[in-house]
Amino acid sequence: MSVVSLIVASLLTVGTALAKDPAAIYKSKCAGCHGVKGEGKTGPKLAGTSLSGDDIVNILMKGGQPKPPHVKAFHGANEANAKAIAAYVKTLK
Repeated sequence: MSVVSLIVASLLTVGTALAKDPAAIYKSKCAGCHGVKGEGKTGPKLAGTSLSGDDIVNILMKGGQPKPPHVKAFHGANEANAKAIAAYVKTLK
């Protein structure tokens, strides 16, 4: 197996593992601005948000919010991890 194949396989494994653990994705990609418990920091509070899961997926996948980083799509977002993150965010109280 070539080095490139090993790298690609490793990245796919990591991506799949992260998709299975939305808390890990949230903590690594979202908590810096929104807080570990969604309490809000430099970004808005997400705990108890009135946004629907679909709204959150659309923000992650398409962007469209007035302030960075969500002006554009979330870097590296795909439908599976966007849905997983949205579901996780909806659990934050």
